Parts: sequence; structure tokens; C-alpha cells
Amino acid sequence: MFLFRKPKQREVEPEVEETWEWPLGEPTVEPAAEASAVERAAVEPTAEPSAVEPSAQPVAPAVPEPDETPGDLSEGLQKSRGGFMSRLRGLLKSGPAAADWDSVEEMLIAGDVGGALAGEVVERARARKDAPSAEAAVREELAALLIPSDPRWRPVPAAPDQPAVLLMVGVNGTGKTTTIGKLAHRYRAEGSTVLLAAADTFRAAAIDQLRIWSDRSGCQFVSHVPGADPAAVVYDAIDAAVARHVDIVIADTAGRLHTKSNLMDELAKMRRVIDRRLPGAAPEVLFVLDATTGQNGLAQARVFHETVGLTGIVLTKLDSTAKGGIVFAIEDALHVPVRFVGVGEKLGDLLPFDPAAFVSALFA
Repeated sequence: MFLFRKPKQREVEPEVEETWEWPLGEPTVEPAAEASAVERAAVEPTAEPSAVEPSAQPVAPAVPEPDETPGDLSEGLQKSRGGFMSRLRGLLKSGPAAADWDSVEEMLIAGDVGGALAGEVVERARARKDAPSAEAAVREELAALLIPSDPRWRPVPAAPDQPAVLLMVGVNGTGKTTTIGKLAHRYRAEGSTVLLAAADTFRAAAIDQLRIWSDRSGCQFVSHVPGADPAAVVYDAIDAAVARHVDIVIADTAGRLHTKSNLMDELAKMRRVIDRRLPGAAPEVLFVLDATTGQNGLAQARVFHETVGLTGIVLTKLDSTAKGGIVFAIEDALHVPVRFVGVGEKLGDLLPFDPAAFVSALFA
């Protein structure tokens, strides 16, 4: 005779509703650190330990030593000038009538401008009668694709008594958390108070890494335990910012794949929480894009834009690629401005995007 045991019902944790009762404990709200994290031997967790076995505990990625030397856009685009742009300019030495336009189009596609857009640029450049050279014609057409942008741009609150809110989104490996650290340092240097919200609760290491950046830049910090509801972290961060009259809240989010609909829904929930806690706040949603991913990065940005409505792009690792055409492709496709470009690892290598300076540096 065989005895059958009734399967044990799996316990499912109830979803954290937007009434904000915390099944995972109270949030950790840390004031701006007095001492730099560089002086600390280790990052001590402020929350209960994860259920992961100690041998499998994630390790926070190394945070580069602070170097405030101002970055140089022209130097950062050296690979692009020596690769894609060098070959393109070689094809444009002759006048518009004698240029090999088919090869020019192929080179623009190879430089991540995109097939359809490359064809349009070539068609318009070829038809120009006022350009002194084929290079000047292509340069003018590429420059016309970029959205005018103020290099002095910064997030602003919707009301005098509210903080400005930055929601940083993107997939894993783009340099999102490092970009947050650089932005926090920039705004602190300008005299603003900043609070960082560790809403990437999927990875414990991400919380530790962001805490190090908050210590270095003198920012306040809000976190929950690993695995907590990200929207709850954002809600508590805004609560703390309002109570303490903080100027800017920057929220980190999990590096979610754009093909995972449930993760994208979670991101949309965070956006709704911000709108509920700060009605009319209109938070800035910056998509961090790795320039080396090219057209695949553009596909990612499209889905994020449809889900949460991007207001800006931060293009990282521009110094690591010989292709600079993705800047033109993404602004033309999404009509969303590039706000910052990363041209190195130093704190000062995150530069406000200046369209005219960018085109000049490419063709220098």
C-alpha cells in the first residue's frame, strides 16, 4: 500500500499594498555621513542579514577612488574620432557631387546611427546646395538631429516646499549606480542637499555600493532590507526628504531587463508612488545607456520610455567605443534629450551634454 501525503501549501507573501505597512521592518534613514567611506574598513549593514548563505552573499562592487579632475569631452571622444569618424571623414574629402554616398551611408550605419536614419541623413546632405563640402553637409545634418540642451540643466521641484526627484533606470551593467554617485557629487558641490534612495533591493550589494557613494558625497541615505518593496523605499525617501527639506532625491532602481514585463510593472508602480506622494511633482526619469551597446541600447530605451516616460538620457562609457552615432539615433528616435555623457571613471568625467560641443569634438 502506498500512502500519499498531501503537498504542503507554499506560503506566499502578500504583496505590499500602497497603504505602506512594512512586513519587512522599518526603513533605515541615514543622515549625511561625517566620515568618508574610504576611511572605513568595511561597509556595515544597517538591515537584517539576507537569507542567502554566507558563502553566497553578494559582494558590493568596488567603488573607484574619488578624483575630481574635470573631464575633457574631446579627449573622451578620441576613440570615436579615430574609428568611425576617421573613416567617415575620409569618405567625405571630395565635394558633394563626387562623394561616394553609398559608402557614407554604410559608414553611418556602422557607427550606430541606424539604417533608416543614415539613409535620411545622406539623402538630405546630398541634396544640399549651400554646403562647401560633403563633410560640411553631413556635419550640418547630424547636428540638426540633436535636441537643443542647456548644459546648466538640473532637476527642479514642482513646488517650493518639495524636493526635486530623479528616478534612475536602466539595465544591469550600464554604470547606473556609479552615475548616481557622480550626480550626487555634482549637486552637492553646487550646494544642494541630496538624499539617495536604495530602491534596487534585488541585490544587497547594490545597497552597499550606493551607501558608499552617499558617504563619499555627504548625502543622506534611505534603504530597506534586501528584497523589500522598491516602491516603499521611494515613498519613505520622499517622506524623509520633505521632513528634512532636502533639495534633490535620487532613486536607484534594479537593473531590470526590458523584456521582463513584471519588472517593468514594478518600475511603473514606483512612478505612481511618486505621483501620489508629491502630486504634480513630474519627476525626472533618466535612462542610463551604455554607449557600447549601440542599437540594442536604443531598443531598451524605447520600452522604458513606453513604460515610465523618459525625460532624459545619460550616455555612459562613451570613451570606450569607436562609435558615437548612437547619440544621434536615440535623440531622433525618442525625442528625449541626452542630459549627461560619461567619458571616464573619474567623478569629473560625467559631463553635461552640449550638442554643439559634441559635434565639434567628433569632427575635430
